[in-house]
Amino acid sequence: MSRATVRILNTATDTSSLYTTLDKLNLLNPDRLRPSWDAYFMALASLAAQRANCMKRRVGCVVVRDRRVISTGYNGTPRGLLNCGEGGCGRCNAGQGSGEGLATCLCLHAEENALLEAGRERLREGAVLYCDTCPCLTCSIKIVQVGISEVVYSQEYSMDSMTAAVLREGGVRLRQFVPVSSHLECFRASERVIMSY
Repeated sequence: MSRATVRILNTATDTSSLYTTLDKLNLLNPDRLRPSWDAYFMALASLAAQRANCMKRRVGCVVVRDRRVISTGYNGTPRGLLNCGEGGCGRCNAGQGSGEGLATCLCLHAEENALLEAGRERLREGAVLYCDTCPCLTCSIKIVQVGISEVVYSQEYSMDSMTAAVLREGGVRLRQFVPVSSHLECFRASERVIMSY
């Protein structure tokens, strides 16, 4: 049971009600049985975000080409400096508001770390950047420069329209990933609730 991806609480009073409800669950949906490539790479980006050491925001990024991971990145202070949470970035530790003191922030963005890790030679035409947050304006300029073909993101960011304009002008496709419905579904069967998660 602990390894099951779907669990169903059977509260149906008869088998007919159970089968009707099971049909509504669409258990054989391919996205439920095996994640799409977008869902898979976005999950890897979210996993990378867990390594972030920036105190302001945790962001993860994965760069792929031909459905193979080229590099990953997360935001935080550069190699060799104290982590953000240990006092490494004065801007983050001063508690400045969103958008304030950005020029003094020592944290690299997840996209920057992934691009630096990969290098331009490995990125070439066809590379796709997955990021759990829409890239900022500065990162979008770097994304265009290294030749990324497409950017897929899940969460919005305050600079989305400026980022979109830069990427569009640079010939980079931008799209938001919207996952298939959550794994919690409720259905009424004979006035009882059936859930899958």
